[in-house]
Amino acid sequence: MKSLILVSLFAAFTLTACLVSPGPPGYGGVVVSPLPPIVVLDADPYYYQDGHYYFYQNNNWRYSKSRGGPWTDLPRSHWPKEIRHRDRDNDRGRGRDDDRGRDFREEHDRR
Repeated sequence: MKSLILVSLFAAFTLTACLVSPGPPGYGGVVVSPLPPIVVLDADPYYYQDGHYYFYQNNNWRYSKSRGGPWTDLPRSHWPKEIRHRDRDNDRGRGRDDDRGRDFREEHDRR
């Protein structure tokens, strides 16, 4: 009898370890498209694409359906390869913004 009680207690504790609880609200089940390889940010660190807002802060990307949040971490596989900032003084003079505003597709089509 004593061993039956111990076995049932052991089974009860091990079965509760197998339960899965859902994640935080808004996590999972949402399909977010990856960001393009180059993202150009304005003065605000927000980027909008395909119905989602993306927020860049402290070298980290987060996304939300509204600009006010709630924000969820963007998987690293969806991050852009390069981030450019429009109208920043520290990028001027380095040759980076010389070609900004030019449409290379039009130039290529003329050839």
